[in-house]
Amino acid sequence: MTFLFALLRRLRELLTNVPVKVWRIVAVLLLSLVLASSLSCNPFGGDEEETTEQLVEVVRGDLTVTVSGSGNTEISNEMKLAFGIGGRVDKIYVAEGDNVTEGKVLARLETDDLELALTRAQVAYTQAQVAVTEAEVAITQAEVARQTAEYELEEAQELFAEAEIRQARTAVSEARSYLEYAERQLTQASITSDILRWSNEVAFAREKLRAAEVRLDEMLATPDTREVALKRLQVALAEQSLELVKQSLEPVKQSLELARQSLEQARRQLDKATITAPFAGVVADVAVDEKDTVSPTITIIHLIDPDSMELEVQVDEIDVPGVKTGQRAIIEVDALPTLPLEGMVSFISLLPAIEAGVTVYDVKIRFDVPEGIGLRVGMSASVDIIIAEGNNVLLVPDRAIKQDNQGNPIVEVMVNERIEERAVVIGSSDGYQTEILEGLEEGEKVVERRSKPKPSKSGLF
Repeated sequence: MTFLFALLRRLRELLTNVPVKVWRIVAVLLLSLVLASSLSCNPFGGDEEETTEQLVEVVRGDLTVTVSGSGNTEISNEMKLAFGIGGRVDKIYVAEGDNVTEGKVLARLETDDLELALTRAQVAYTQAQVAVTEAEVAITQAEVARQTAEYELEEAQELFAEAEIRQARTAVSEARSYLEYAERQLTQASITSDILRWSNEVAFAREKLRAAEVRLDEMLATPDTREVALKRLQVALAEQSLELVKQSLEPVKQSLELARQSLEQARRQLDKATITAPFAGVVADVAVDEKDTVSPTITIIHLIDPDSMELEVQVDEIDVPGVKTGQRAIIEVDALPTLPLEGMVSFISLLPAIEAGVTVYDVKIRFDVPEGIGLRVGMSASVDIIIAEGNNVLLVPDRAIKQDNQGNPIVEVMVNERIEERAVVIGSSDGYQTEILEGLEEGEKVVERRSKPKPSKSGLF
């Protein structure tokens, strides 16, 4: 059976260009033939293979582990270019097969109406800017007027309050003096009529002093005159005017923003009337003629980059976990067998596909195309995706590795003319050789077991 597996592995390498489902059918047929032959040679069972042993040396070398696949070359960078707006084609500047540089103008619509719309939008935007500026100037002027009114109010309060307060203090002083005079006269009065008169005068003087003191207190607390009241009114009017002009600023700012958006829209519409090359490439197709009327979504020019291609292959679910984006890949085109190309894994599908009952995943490999090699879209190619590499690592044949009762890898090592088992830590394997990470040293000899079918007089093997 080891021979059979080796044969199947070799066939898979030779048939890398064969689709997965075809390869599966071939493998099943081959297995059926081998089993039929084996049964015809030894229908009652018994040993089918002979096992031979030999000592092989642990060596250092390079190891490359790959996953293989096949497919057809495709363009990896292409764009079908449209204007994005409807209109009438004015100029087509390229023809099919032309090489173009990035940014080159490829086609243009008639733009008279678009240019007029842009001019109107620019005028409206300028007018809106002027309106905002005027509103801001009005706010500044209203702010100055308010500050001026407040300053004049403060001056009026200081000027007129001092005079009024002086008068009030004089009135208090005079009322207090007269009260003192009336109280002395009352004290000195001896006849009833004088006592009565000065008693009334004292009461009157006290009331007059109280009123003067109240008036002084009021003026000290809230000094006010007609002039001050007028200034207060002017301040209130200035504040109201400032608030009104501030409120008028917001609508004109909104109008400015709408005008800006309209201007940007007009510019975008005019820009859409011109198709430029998004990358350097070759014009694969020109789909319209000059003077044609086109819709916003119709393809005008098909642009491709022939210097960058990709290969899509299907990878078995067993192999796909080892495949990562960014891994190197070696591509061999059937029509160019002497010119291997190097690429990189650019995409691994998350969704599976089922081919002949086998789960596979689409993998894309992107690669650059050297100039002048004659590579075309649709050519058959095979690829080896390098999933692991080791330089100057310890290597032993796969057939030298066994498993202990716990399933751990072990090898049989020749030590002092005796064979002993030793646990090892293994790394990557390419199906023929396995990397040894721990447990062996270069130059040691290990046992390799080879199996081959017993000679028979009939059958395939």
